[in-house]
Amino acid sequence: MAQAAQKEQTDMLRTISPVDESVLVERPLQTFADVDAMLARAKAAQKAWKLVPMAEKQALMLKFMDALVAKADEIGVELTKQMGRPVRYTAGEVTGAMVERIKYMVDMAPKALADIIPPDAKEGFKRFIRREPVGVVAIIAPWNYPYITSINTIVPALLAGNTVVLKHSAQTPLCADRFAEAFKAAGLPEGVFQHIDLSHADSEKLMADPRVDFVNFTGSVKAGHTVQKAISNKFIVAGLELGGKDPAYVRADAKLGHAIESLVDGAFFNSGQCCCGIERIYVHADVYDDFVKGFVDLTNQYVLGNPLDAATTLGPMVRTAAADFVRGQVEEAVAAG
Repeated sequence: MAQAAQKEQTDMLRTISPVDESVLVERPLQTFADVDAMLARAKAAQKAWKLVPMAEKQALMLKFMDALVAKADEIGVELTKQMGRPVRYTAGEVTGAMVERIKYMVDMAPKALADIIPPDAKEGFKRFIRREPVGVVAIIAPWNYPYITSINTIVPALLAGNTVVLKHSAQTPLCADRFAEAFKAAGLPEGVFQHIDLSHADSEKLMADPRVDFVNFTGSVKAGHTVQKAISNKFIVAGLELGGKDPAYVRADAKLGHAIESLVDGAFFNSGQCCCGIERIYVHADVYDDFVKGFVDLTNQYVLGNPLDAATTLGPMVRTAAADFVRGQVEEAVAAG
């Protein structure tokens, strides 16, 4: 009986909300048979998609953006329930940073993807360098900024004439659903963007498949090694944004108010769960006491509480295990003096 229950669990995607530990999403994981069919559709769709004029691709991306923005408030509440960021901030990921990035990428695409004409042209020869789409792009997306980190690859990949298969984090699977819904509303041709829920093992098979021509991954260093191993039998490139231990240094001549405001925000926004979240601060002895006092005073202004409450400015970490890890770090630091 226990074995049967375990098998069922490994075949299911379950998203536990950090707000109240309820099961927010529960649905079957797809299998590699689904991957096979999806990649076949992506390969077939890419042949026509790469020939679509740039202006048409640009218009589709903007329609996609507008479809997401139209539901930003709804998406914000949904995102808070998935990963815990206070609701006063979550809609802003869609209406702020995401909009800014999509517009920038749409605007720059014609120039960025135009032919390069070498200056030393030889008489009688027409020389140029042309950027061609690579084919099928697989994206493995993270939960901490699930819209903008995905958009960073999805939109440029599509503008360049590639097709996309997105495997979003099991913590934020509804974001992938929202992308699919918005692309459908925008009129994107079938097979150009697809998303899938997979186990880690089947995600590796997806990346290793010869029909995948580029992989983009955001996550841990350990998982980055897994990505590199998965694609090691192919001569393809992976774009990796991996975790680090981001330090800051406050000099003696720093504008202290600015330094305090920036570093408190850098340490605590999104409950510290940022790709570039501040994890270590070195402070010059001349300003150390004033910096610490200011840092503590500003930190105490945060409102810790239910992230679905508009007054809350600091919500829960994404998982109990993550919170326990931070508690351990605090205990270690206090023990060390």
